[in-house]
Amino acid sequence: MKTLVYKPLENRMVRCGICNHFCRIEDGEQGICGVRENRSGVLESLVYPKLIARSIDPIEKKPLYHVKPGSFSYSVATAGCNFKCDFCQNSDIAQMPSEKGGQIPGVDIPPDEIVAQALRAGCESISYTYTEPTVYFELAFETAKLASEKGLLNVFVTNGYMSLEVLQMIVPFLDAANVDLKSFSDKFYRKYSKASLEPVKENLKLMKSLGIVLEVTTLLIPGLNDSDEELGMIAGFIANELGQEVPWHISRFHPAYRMTEPGRTPSETLRRAWQAGKDAGIYHVYVGNAPEIGREDSFCHSCGAVLVRRHAYEVEAVVGSQSGKCPSCGTRLYGLY
Repeated sequence: MKTLVYKPLENRMVRCGICNHFCRIEDGEQGICGVRENRSGVLESLVYPKLIARSIDPIEKKPLYHVKPGSFSYSVATAGCNFKCDFCQNSDIAQMPSEKGGQIPGVDIPPDEIVAQALRAGCESISYTYTEPTVYFELAFETAKLASEKGLLNVFVTNGYMSLEVLQMIVPFLDAANVDLKSFSDKFYRKYSKASLEPVKENLKLMKSLGIVLEVTTLLIPGLNDSDEELGMIAGFIANELGQEVPWHISRFHPAYRMTEPGRTPSETLRRAWQAGKDAGIYHVYVGNAPEIGREDSFCHSCGAVLVRRHAYEVEAVVGSQSGKCPSCGTRLYGLY
């Protein structure tokens, strides 16, 4: 399928407009993501509609804690990613095109069938996740339009590197997003992800201003992005630039892909990050991959009443989920209920 956003250049070159890499691609070559190829001056998606993963997941797994708590989301992905993170947690599918000589496996499932499968499974949303939805934007875009017509929510789990044009296209159909804010250092982004920080920050602010329910996740890697200074900067950015109501998910690192050292994130580091978020004034700070810490419940930021009790991905109680208001004090809750 032809890429939705690109510009033809001289000598059959093209400039991809899907993400902030804006790759200039010669005839017969592919962009950074490995799943868009210039064929005689036409930029083609190599992954439409080739799903490499699909699953019925708790919405909390995304993680999204303020979008239909306790519901299930039909989760889909194709191969490929526009980041090259040394610590990639899904490298077996995200990095496959570049790591496996251009291999793009998967099963052809068109948008209408994805929506039908989600409905048959009793899901309340479709999540474009596991890899980066931007790289399979054509499939996500067409599916999201159909899903909206059928009353399903649409969720992006994303690195936030999409172009402005792509974000503007998907906004009418995108209900929520969890965005990875991997660090608050451009040097970190360039060294470990082969990308840059500023477009992610700008897209986060734009998503919030456009009414997308936003949650932010940071994977804490010991010694790389977990200093008190950086934790304070991330927390301050969320509270002051996005809003105190925007949840921050702090996630434990486990050695993966090319980053086999350091070891997993210590519990004390996760507690420091949680405290940094609360000190900055963020209403909802959660700790993931560390059930021993127990920072998974949702509370009313006004009166402190427990709204949702969680253990890992299991939701034990949802209070006020129908009205979207705290049953104790009537405060409006952030998110979709």
